[in-house]
Amino acid sequence: MRPPRSLAVILLVLLCTALPSAQRRTLDIYWIDVEGGAATLVVSPSGESLLYDAGWEVDGRDGKRIADVVKQAGLAKIDYFVLSHFHADHAGGLQELAKLVPIGRCFDRGDFIEPANQRWRDIYLAACASKRTILKAGDTIPMKGVQIDVVASNGQLMTKPLAGGGPNALCATADNKPAEGPENQFMVGSLFTYGKFRFLDLADLDWEKEMELACPVNRIGQVTIWQAGRHGALDGAGAPGLLYAIRPQVVIVNNGPRKGLGGPPAGSPTPLTQHYQRIAKTPGIEGIWQGHLSLLEKDKASNTSEDMIANFEESAECKGHWIRASIAPDGTFTITNGRNGFSKAYAAR
Repeated sequence: MRPPRSLAVILLVLLCTALPSAQRRTLDIYWIDVEGGAATLVVSPSGESLLYDAGWEVDGRDGKRIADVVKQAGLAKIDYFVLSHFHADHAGGLQELAKLVPIGRCFDRGDFIEPANQRWRDIYLAACASKRTILKAGDTIPMKGVQIDVVASNGQLMTKPLAGGGPNALCATADNKPAEGPENQFMVGSLFTYGKFRFLDLADLDWEKEMELACPVNRIGQVTIWQAGRHGALDGAGAPGLLYAIRPQVVIVNNGPRKGLGGPPAGSPTPLTQHYQRIAKTPGIEGIWQGHLSLLEKDKASNTSEDMIANFEESAECKGHWIRASIAPDGTFTITNGRNGFSKAYAAR
């Protein structure tokens, strides 16, 4: 017996409504422009979301920018928030963001704080005190369909190499540098794995800790995307002993117009171009994308192709365009520039 016509129509409507949620989605990663701070939004194929850092305070600018991208991504909330460390350019935007978007669980490195950074810890605890988890190196962060390994936290590093890790021949001749202040040593650093695709976010982990992570054994293995350390200011990060061992196919530089990809210490003879060129010389590199044109040095030797730069202006005029990676289950992925729609396809090795 055939169902009445009206019932058949209702069933068809319900089926069509359910189809989009049943279709397999990509893993999407948004690098939100917070002017040389950090705010990386990860949306899993299951629809769960994780925000890594929240940019600057700046009269609520970055919290609003993040909330806008959350909306563009079709999200009503942020399921997980990870604060890499208690610095203004990573924690400041959380105060405004928490007013605009519900946040589920929070993750951080622990309670030690230098007096100069107390304000940023206070902002974090105001939003997260009742729902925080303190991470240890070797922990995992729960996200359906995506493996998230905590490789560094509170000055400690994971002890066992991940898949693909092993002896690092670069260590014999690699330069090292002294440890920096606690915050840049105490970073929460994480590796996101989705099939063959691997994304490494070490936030501002300093050169000395990078080398500890890479030598004598590369504990990470090779990665697909590396979010440039220290926003591309590679006087204090991007140690070749690590960078050339992890061999990223693509590098995303979350710099600002006058922060990252330049700015050596006063009196340093190091040319600004060395920051970009160290990335460009990475073995196997296939693409470099920048949040901003470096206004510290506009020369073509110091910046990637204009199509792959999301913003060109000083901060006062900046529209805050994002960069997005969309990764399919087979490891193919596309990176898109929110400013001009330019995109480029890659395949994870």
